[in-house]
Amino acid sequence: MHSDGASLHKASIFREASRIVSEEGIRAFWRGNLVTIAHRLPYSSISFYTYEKYKSIMKSLPGMEKHRDNLSTDLCIRLLGGGAAGVTAASVTYPLDLVRTRLAAQTNVLYYRGITHALYTICRDEGIKGLYKGLGPTLLGVGPNIAISFCVYESLKSAWEFERPQDSPVAVSLACGSLSGVASSTGKRI
Repeated sequence: MHSDGASLHKASIFREASRIVSEEGIRAFWRGNLVTIAHRLPYSSISFYTYEKYKSIMKSLPGMEKHRDNLSTDLCIRLLGGGAAGVTAASVTYPLDLVRTRLAAQTNVLYYRGITHALYTICRDEGIKGLYKGLGPTLLGVGPNIAISFCVYESLKSAWEFERPQDSPVAVSLACGSLSGVASSTGKRI
């Protein structure tokens, strides 16, 4: 489909960056960054910790010793452990994710002055349940996403280390982590 080029306004990174600076100031580029960090640290820690715990629990279930060398069982444990870890981490850290979203969504009118003020205001105006508005849909996305991510990461890493044990563990981990991130994001709109 062809359009009149004069009627279309072509956006560019430079033009949008200039618009943001002129309308909201240079600090707008980092709005919500502190709360993002405050959210990601516990989220990642909880996710990795609970993933290992869930895998350990599933491997110790009665009857599992018969299936230790079964690839399907291993993949199932990775998927279930990853999904459960993602749901656990998202549930625990969701209030910070909500605050991050609300702080980042503010433009000219600032309703929240920071993380603490946002948490206080949400609790005051919406009750404690307000901190968990939208958790259900988030969990529906996070569970499968993290399940795929952990499963792909461990599967690729195991295969790579089996085929090429001489390769750098750092390079293997970085490559497998990158590919697992791509695999778990496929199908999402970017």
